[in-house]
Amino acid sequence: MLGNLMHPDAYAILAAPHSADIKIKGSRFLALAFPVGGEEEAESIRSRLEDEHKGASHYCWALRLGSPEQLLERNSDDGEPAGSAGAPMARALHSSGLSDLLVVVIRWFGGTKLGVGGLIRAYGEAAALSLADAERGERMQNRGLTGILPFEFEGDLRALLARYEGRIRKLNYREEGFQIDLELPASLAETLKENVRNLSRGRHELLDLEESGP
Repeated sequence: MLGNLMHPDAYAILAAPHSADIKIKGSRFLALAFPVGGEEEAESIRSRLEDEHKGASHYCWALRLGSPEQLLERNSDDGEPAGSAGAPMARALHSSGLSDLLVVVIRWFGGTKLGVGGLIRAYGEAAALSLADAERGERMQNRGLTGILPFEFEGDLRALLARYEGRIRKLNYREEGFQIDLELPASLAETLKENVRNLSRGRHELLDLEESGP
């Protein structure tokens, strides 16, 4: 379980699949929550669930991906009245504080119409229950840096990486020095950049990986 204190560069995620199953006026709402790594994986899960539960009336879902600073949210009513399923499910995901997860609520119609208000309550409750006591984890927000530095700086850079909880992703030795790709907690990236500039008296620097060019 996730402790009370998280790393400042981490965000809360769903650690394992979880579910809830409720019945309201004859309709069954099966809520299934899954940790996911992206939209493609979420789509694959939704497709599989539709194959596994072919007799259901609706397959509504809500998706939440990424860190709070780069959040992606999607949802679908899947034929229910607009705003009666996907939106309340999305609110349940938001209230949980979790990210990198997909919740699918599968409904079997029981013969009694619930009305828009009833559907909002039912889908929101089912989604919330699927996350209420789910196992939580955390995922780091890392930032990738790259650069070419003189050989004599390698020891100092390794020491800085150890201090800043960073790791080397790729290291190549060249005639003019060593080329390094690394990652570390996002909030410490600018500090490491400044350390490298100071270490080299402004002659060398690390760049963000996406800024380094081909």
